[in-house]
Amino acid sequence: MPQASSDTVDRLWRRLVTRVVPLCAVLVLSACATPEGYVARDGINDPYEQRNRNVHAFNKAVDRAVLRPLSRGYDQTVPDEMKVMVNNFAGNLSTPRMVVNNLLQGDFGGAVTNTTRFLLNSTMGFAGLVDVGEIAGVRAVDTDFGETLHVWGVGEGAYLEMPFRGPATQRDAVGRFVDFFTNPLPEALSGTQNDIRIGAQAVDVVGDRARFGQTIDSVLYDSADSYAQSRLIYLQSRRFALGGGGDADYEDPYATGTDPYDDPYEDPYED
Repeated sequence: MPQASSDTVDRLWRRLVTRVVPLCAVLVLSACATPEGYVARDGINDPYEQRNRNVHAFNKAVDRAVLRPLSRGYDQTVPDEMKVMVNNFAGNLSTPRMVVNNLLQGDFGGAVTNTTRFLLNSTMGFAGLVDVGEIAGVRAVDTDFGETLHVWGVGEGAYLEMPFRGPATQRDAVGRFVDFFTNPLPEALSGTQNDIRIGAQAVDVVGDRARFGQTIDSVLYDSADSYAQSRLIYLQSRRFALGGGGDADYEDPYATGTDPYDDPYEDPYED
């Protein structure tokens, strides 16, 4: 058993070093590149606005045709208790990825906290269906590779709208891609277990769209310019979560008591 565990750790480190690190280096080198002569306005660096608007229109059409109807059906038919369990289960599956990023950021306290939560929820919480960690007062230290790059001093780069994934920056787009490789669970789980993991995360995307449906509908369908509104909300929310910085004037997007995104585009377009 110890030998099997050691082999798993060795595979994870080889995967990180041989696949993720070189790829990350290449992506980070281009993450902050913007067209020559472009000048950011009001703290918003959006040199690809026309391309982004086209992607935003595509994402909005996908949401209108697929995600919003699915989320409404989910909200109306699934009992609240089951919604909570699905959200807990999917959240627990993302915890190992957060532990990796805690370690990469040198946040060892956060790594211990998230590891403790994962162990509690995976055992006493019936594979994460019950958030025992929250009940015990062990709250998640939420993070991702985009934040890791921020900690390493990488600038946010230009604003991007990603197909199916929604608002991002170049730095966060790199982070989302790298996070796909940094979660050690796919290496540790069997084929059937991975199928369950993927299915739960897909259902959780629909659940997030239902959970934040009123706010998202307001931004996408009630705004005079849904692209500009979603861009502003994302940048303010993300920069505030990272502790401020950048060129824009900052306001706490949560000061009104609303939760404008909680990264609903983790979105409801993100994993």
